[in-house]
Amino acid sequence: MLEPVELDGGVVVRSLAAGDGPALAAAYLRNRAHLAPWEPERTESFFKVATHEREVLATLARVDAGTAIPLVLVDGDEIIGRVNLSDIVRGAFQNAHLGYWIDHRHTGRGLATTATGVAVHAARAAGLHRVQAGTLVHNAASQAVLERNGFERFGLAHRYLRIAGRWQDHVLFERIIED
Repeated sequence: MLEPVELDGGVVVRSLAAGDGPALAAAYLRNRAHLAPWEPERTESFFKVATHEREVLATLARVDAGTAIPLVLVDGDEIIGRVNLSDIVRGAFQNAHLGYWIDHRHTGRGLATTATGVAVHAARAAGLHRVQAGTLVHNAASQAVLERNGFERFGLAHRYLRIAGRWQDHVLFERIIED
């Protein structure tokens, strides 16, 4: 469990918690158009509270299994973003995948950059060696977030993920935690 970290403007990064489902559903609904170009296509059921209540419980089970470190950015009672370390693999790899998003009303304030730094710190505390992330080729803002946090480009994955209804190439980044 990550101790809450206060960012500029009173925004707090904290661990995902049971009971966050309604606030997550509201955040995704509020940001539906903003996130659509960067995420898989979503069905109507994705935006329902019950869906996010189930997803929070499933994610917390992954925390217990040691395969996820899910974080949320909150402003008061409102979730305004997420930063997730997922698909954690131990053994010889000691790796996680990083993903993040920020509410459309809060972009351009450096929150994604700072919250990504918090996630890197959490990865270090968890004993991980490496964190990797992928961005759409044209997502310069997300690439800047990663580069400001010491991530380096290491490749291009063709038709890597089905985003916004079509298979799209992604630039791949990595951060070796000990560096």
